[in-house]
Amino acid sequence: MTQETALLSTSPVTGEMNAPARKVFVKTYGCQMNVYDSDRMSDALSRDGYVATDVLEEADFVLLNTCHIREKAAEKVYSELGRLRELKKEKAREGREMLIGVAGCVAQAEGNEILRRAPAVDLVIGPQTYHRLPEALKRARTGERVVETEYAIEDKFDYLPAPDKAKTRSRGVTAFLTVQEGCDKFCTFCVVPYTRGAEVSRPVAQIIAEAEKLVEAGVREITLLGQNVNAWHGLGPDGREWGLGDLLQRLGEVVGLARLRYTTSHPRDMDDSLIDAHRSMAKLMPYLHLPVQSGSDRILKAMNRRHTAAEYLALIERIRAVQPDLALSGDFIVGFPGETEADFEDTLRLVEAVNYAQAFSFKYSTRPGTPGAELKDQVPEDVKAKRLERLQALLTKQQRGFAEACVGREIDVLLEKPGRLPGQLVGRSPWLQPVNVDAKASQIGDIIKVRITKAGPNSLFAEMIEEPEARSLTA
Repeated sequence: MTQETALLSTSPVTGEMNAPARKVFVKTYGCQMNVYDSDRMSDALSRDGYVATDVLEEADFVLLNTCHIREKAAEKVYSELGRLRELKKEKAREGREMLIGVAGCVAQAEGNEILRRAPAVDLVIGPQTYHRLPEALKRARTGERVVETEYAIEDKFDYLPAPDKAKTRSRGVTAFLTVQEGCDKFCTFCVVPYTRGAEVSRPVAQIIAEAEKLVEAGVREITLLGQNVNAWHGLGPDGREWGLGDLLQRLGEVVGLARLRYTTSHPRDMDDSLIDAHRSMAKLMPYLHLPVQSGSDRILKAMNRRHTAAEYLALIERIRAVQPDLALSGDFIVGFPGETEADFEDTLRLVEAVNYAQAFSFKYSTRPGTPGAELKDQVPEDVKAKRLERLQALLTKQQRGFAEACVGREIDVLLEKPGRLPGQLVGRSPWLQPVNVDAKASQIGDIIKVRITKAGPNSLFAEMIEEPEARSLTA
């Protein structure tokens, strides 16, 4: 999945009188954390006078913020770089400069190899050093080909500028906030520990300060991000070691913040305080993304997941006991090396037992450098494809059933943006589903009560419920 992210215009700070602003185009691949990282890199570049363009051909600097989770991710980047090379040549013939940068997890994994294979690239910068991007770009402008992939000693969040209110407001009424990076679990299929490093948690005060700035700029909903977000821990102002549940409780006190979410979690780190937050916090939405990957204990052990299927199901039962209205989301990998038909049937049984509201499923793909890539007994592609088709049919049926069960319910919806039709806005249900409803553009950012009238393949449709005050005025 790709998402093109344009840097937002700010007053240039170039140190030159009437100097034309340089334009930058950012293309973001992959997860929400990459979207967050692109925004933060955008904020850092805007200080140096770079302004946005969503037109690639206008850019003086093109930055690809890459993801390395899926197979052939690096090859997709090299293919894109080949197209950019031709554009760079064309602009050079016109006497115009265009620098090319690669950031993110492919940059971290490939490093100097990117410069070798793609001579048009001017700089490569990893996810732990992107606070150095403005300085790296200055060096690249002198002709140096820059690689910044060493893990920084300094905390990058201490060096990144906060976005101004106008920029935050332009990004919408919902926002991501990274609170944790890296992973210590070392699942045998996953590259995250190698591209993002060990688990690191941001300090409480730093997170609260960023959240308050977001809310001051009009953000109503914040999603806390981490590769393993529920492993977050830090020293609280009360002198006690806090977990994610404590952090959520503190964020719930931020005036003006209406909703909280978090993703992605590991079953091993769902502690009592986090589960209790789902019981006690009205602001914490009843939605949980909790990947399990497989329903087979034998495969879970080979994946180094450190839990069994029964332990996962027991955890789901505990969480649903405190929040019966919870919508569960998950991740599944089919065709992990050695997976038999019996192992796959175990996965189907687990899915039936949980009844997911949403889920993401993939065929296993080898990631170079991971233990899984060295395993024998790889499952044939045609077998993986057939299993994935069966799993996705079941997950789609469950998702459709969850959506249809919403019809007739009265729920709160946070209005986020204009819809496809005139007079229509799109918001999010508490369970993260898109909801289409007729409303005024001035209501973006409002939380309104609606009645769900129809469930579509990927979204819900609703009618606004007239508030008692409005009814009394028209009675």
